[in-house]
Amino acid sequence: MKKKLYIFIVIILSFLIFAMYKIFVENKTIVEKDTILAMDTQISWVIYEKPSLYPLDLNAKIKTRINELVKLLSVTDENSEIYKVNHHQERDIKLSEDTKNVVLFALQMAEKTNGALEPTIYPVLREWGFTTGKYQIPDETKIRDLLNYVDYRKVSLKENQIYLPEGMQIDLGAVAKGYIGDEIIKILKANNISSALINLGGNVQLLGTKQNGDLWNIGLKSPNSQDYIGILRLADCAIVTSGNYERYFIGEDNKRYWHILDGKTGKPADKHINSVTIVTKQGKLGDALSTALFVMGVDEAINYWKQNKDENNAFEMILITDDKKIYITENLVDSFTLQDKYKDYHMVVVTL
Repeated sequence: MKKKLYIFIVIILSFLIFAMYKIFVENKTIVEKDTILAMDTQISWVIYEKPSLYPLDLNAKIKTRINELVKLLSVTDENSEIYKVNHHQERDIKLSEDTKNVVLFALQMAEKTNGALEPTIYPVLREWGFTTGKYQIPDETKIRDLLNYVDYRKVSLKENQIYLPEGMQIDLGAVAKGYIGDEIIKILKANNISSALINLGGNVQLLGTKQNGDLWNIGLKSPNSQDYIGILRLADCAIVTSGNYERYFIGEDNKRYWHILDGKTGKPADKHINSVTIVTKQGKLGDALSTALFVMGVDEAINYWKQNKDENNAFEMILITDDKKIYITENLVDSFTLQDKYKDYHMVVVTL
């Protein structure tokens, strides 16, 4: 009798231990990390989810989608669709749906920003060596000649058919990473993920909050050093920064030349801005505006912000200038903390 009672108690205890373990494991949040090199950028993601809900093939799905888009959008990959558009003898080419969507968005943003975002700048960008690594300062005559092939208004896109005049080439680098980030977010949402952080170089995209409900802490890089000038506390948005400290070279004249070119001059945009950070819902919009507003300069960027407050185009921004001023739109003030060592920077709140 005692033996049967003992066995019964052991079975009950085993069941309770198993049940408690199962409850613990199913409610425990796991951290899933992965990374891939694409478009000269280390793309990484951190996903938080319960083990029982985490799809086993999720990382593979993300990598597959990234590789699909790179094969379409890369300007240097000889097998990409954009490369073929730029080098095909026939200037009238049918695009895939993804490439069409990105080209259309880039052209729309070029129109909205009056060419501050210029997707046909590629011939000039290449001449400076920013796509090849063979940096040089082009002479004025060469720049003037190449600017004859820079004008987004000459690109014709009808449904999936694109036409480029001879000599013109397009570069989607100012929107491609943002589009890729948006596509990763779509995959995560489709797989019921509610908390994730995606890092695409100068682009960060957040899905939801941290797993415990807290806001994410995102460092804003200092234009003049390797540390952070401040911290943004945000959730469920895209944070995109473009700056003159990212890709640049020092010329023989000891001046710094950066990769963000003004489509009207063919030279690095120099409106005394060191960096532009955009906070918005769409990565591709943040990508486009971080470049465009850098080209515009402070006054024009502020006017653009004031004129684009509808739901589809709304964004917030931080502009850091070379005279140690930080222009920050009013809705970001409570989300931003300036690091103590940068207290000599003057904060200017931008209001409507």
